[in-house]
Amino acid sequence: MSNRREEILNAWNRAWGDGDVKAFEQIIAPGYLRRSKSGSEDSTSVLQTIQDTHEAFPDFSTDILHIVEDGDTAAIHWQSQGTHQGSFMDVPATGRSITVTGASFLRFDNDKIAEEFVVWDPRELLSALGIWHLGSGND
Repeated sequence: MSNRREEILNAWNRAWGDGDVKAFEQIIAPGYLRRSKSGSEDSTSVLQTIQDTHEAFPDFSTDILHIVEDGDTAAIHWQSQGTHQGSFMDVPATGRSITVTGASFLRFDNDKIAEEFVVWDPRELLSALGIWHLGSGND
């Protein structure tokens, strides 16, 4: 396993798994951007998202299921789980357990993450919270 890969996995788990935003700050490049279908976020916004997630889901944890590196890019397949104990995305605490999966595609600049492209379905989270029904496709 490459040194960079170990550093990313360790920091990712500490940040998203434990809420240690300083760990995430250490692996991102100046000007880091996180992109998704809803837009772009800078590092300040992402760090706040990590904190907000851990406030709403105190037992939040993230597992890295797969990671693949290729030059200055890497793909991470992740799964997160937790119990909804506080307001999140304007949804009051439900006490429900959630599990969501997604993928992050990383572009590095000098072994720091310069850009992250994240893919996940927020409806999966809303469905687990009981406020959105994904349906069976037959509805």
